[in-house]
Amino acid sequence: MYNCAIILAAGEGKRMKSSTPKVLHKICGKEMVNVVIDTVKEAKVNDINVIVGRGADKVKDATTNRTVNYSLQDKQLGTGHAVMCAKEFLKGKKGTVAIFTGDAPLITKSTVERLFDFHGSKNYKATILTSIVDNPYGYGRVLRESNQEVCKIVEHKDCTEEEMKINEINSGMYCFDIESLLKSLDKLDNNNAQGEYYLPDVIGILKNEGEKIGALPIPFEETMGINSRVQLSEAEKVMRKRINQMHMDNGVTLIDPDCTYIDIDVEIGNDTIIYPGNVIQGKTVIGENCTIHSNSRIKDSIIDKNVTIQCSTILESKIGEGTTVGPFAYVRPESVIGKSARIGDFVEIKKSTIGDETKVSHLTYIGDAEIGSKCNFGCGTVVVNYDGQKKHKTVIGDNAFIGCNTNLVAPVKVNNNTYIAAGSTITDEVPEGALAIARCKQVNKEGWLEKKGIKK
Repeated sequence: MYNCAIILAAGEGKRMKSSTPKVLHKICGKEMVNVVIDTVKEAKVNDINVIVGRGADKVKDATTNRTVNYSLQDKQLGTGHAVMCAKEFLKGKKGTVAIFTGDAPLITKSTVERLFDFHGSKNYKATILTSIVDNPYGYGRVLRESNQEVCKIVEHKDCTEEEMKINEINSGMYCFDIESLLKSLDKLDNNNAQGEYYLPDVIGILKNEGEKIGALPIPFEETMGINSRVQLSEAEKVMRKRINQMHMDNGVTLIDPDCTYIDIDVEIGNDTIIYPGNVIQGKTVIGENCTIHSNSRIKDSIIDKNVTIQCSTILESKIGEGTTVGPFAYVRPESVIGKSARIGDFVEIKKSTIGDETKVSHLTYIGDAEIGSKCNFGCGTVVVNYDGQKKHKTVIGDNAFIGCNTNLVAPVKVNNNTYIAAGSTITDEVPEGALAIARCKQVNKEGWLEKKGIKK
């Protein structure tokens, strides 16, 4: 059976009070509409059409790498009108189309699969995703017949006193037989106070024609629509709990899941321990047996196995196996740290490669540099990479010992097996096997304090 999907993403979202289209606000690091697209694709529905409207170019830019089609809803005339705008996408297709909303990102892969299976197995022309809630105020009620098929959907404002008691609500997400949907869209009208075309009216049209309509109840958290920052924060809590539960089920220890913030696409190996207060973002991959102590931020980085990180920031970089980072280290984008290395406290690494077993223990800045293996950097070393106009590269070979308070003025090369004396400012190449000393000779002025009259 052919399956496809339409995702409604044309709304402005005025209650968000933002210049960003509502569906592009992020939940656990990913735009809401992309969460929905990815979920649908995980359910093996790959033919997807996104209805765009206000902020269309921004939505297209944010979703362009996901291989979807687009239809434009240039005027916001209701959900029925939005689906009308996708007629060209549906034209000539036979099978089932599911309709989801780009501002309801908590729908799950299993529910998408169940929706298609339930709809097809019962031979329904339409199936509504519903939820059973304690307080249905404001939602359209789903009325069922004695055989449990749907009779109709009644909007809250149109409910009778008896219908008000119904606690099964319409989620705004559906499955339709494509040909039946297209015929019904041609019969939709906007004879209502708002002058809009409503997708739920298609249910009434099909029912009046004697077609079978089904309803599949799912947990309310999956149908939650996001229309405000408050609702976004509530959805974020639900999604974060799911993510953390998944990692714990996969063998990751989270000391305090409520205080651990992990984005949707993060991968973590088993037996890794993550302490509270960590923020792990983007497409970060963390290997097995790592320990991430409290208050670190890791974004779009690869952390190999057996790594220990303390109170540090790592951005768009790679940390090798068995390396320790921190506390209070800052590894900036495009840095590659080797195996069994040491990046210590108050060390900053920027766009540099650090070799295996190299130690940069404390209070050091390395920028635009290529560092070999088994080097040692003394406290207070600075790679001087910027001349006020351009950045320059520093190359240091293997087994170099850099004394404390050394300045390496780029471009400069330090060869293998070298020593640099503490307090040196290196501007020329240091040959292999050499000791470089670049500092003024010490001069002692005997009796100087007494002559100045400041001796205590």
